[in-house]
Amino acid sequence: MGGRQILAARRLLTEALDGDLSDDETVTAARAVIAELGSPERLLELVAELASGEGDPEHCAGLSYRHVLGFDKLLLIDGGPRHMLRAHLWHPDVAAIGAEDIHNHRSPLASYVVRGRLAMELYETRGDGGITADRYEESLAGRSADWTLRPTGPARLRLTHVGQYAAGSAYALPANVLHRAWCDTDAPTVTLFLETGAERRRHTDVFTVAGPHPGAVAKVPLDVKDYLGALNDLAESLRSS
Repeated sequence: MGGRQILAARRLLTEALDGDLSDDETVTAARAVIAELGSPERLLELVAELASGEGDPEHCAGLSYRHVLGFDKLLLIDGGPRHMLRAHLWHPDVAAIGAEDIHNHRSPLASYVVRGRLAMELYETRGDGGITADRYEESLAGRSADWTLRPTGPARLRLTHVGQYAAGSAYALPANVLHRAWCDTDAPTVTLFLETGAERRRHTDVFTVAGPHPGAVAKVPLDVKDYLGALNDLAESLRSS
């Protein structure tokens, strides 16, 4: 289902990522795919097509929402368990429950910075030294798919990498790599984000140094009108960049 740009993006994702790939090969392929799909001209054509109502806007709106880490997630293409393509809209100085959280993911990921700039830190767990954090196991709650957070005790983390990613940059990470990212400019940042891989972890690990988290955080999906409006706004921002 979909127009020419949607079908072309689905075909690229399938051809590049649906083979019998190792974890390293998946990460490498995902980074190449996200850079190709994230080029401003190609992304603009895809977003404009989706904003016109092509694809399945009702389904995609139901999986689009303000993330607990403080950015807006707009689902562009749902490729089932193998790949999910989203636009992330990062807003400077937005307060969010988990904005400072260090976390990993359920599956390998790749991200391309379309406009603006992201900063990112990578971490690893260690027995001593580093920073002290509260550790949680994050999972999705039944039919609602709200985030649930189960405390699992204190932990210590060591910072291993600090980087900045300007427009035109891409990165990819295995599922278990601990990191945090944030908008690093005074203007909004747009990234194209891909989750991929044959298997998904049942939970993620979340570490916070900002104090206790609530046991559950509700996801509030967009309705179709707001979803299409957000896509139109994104298309206009891409045209003006």
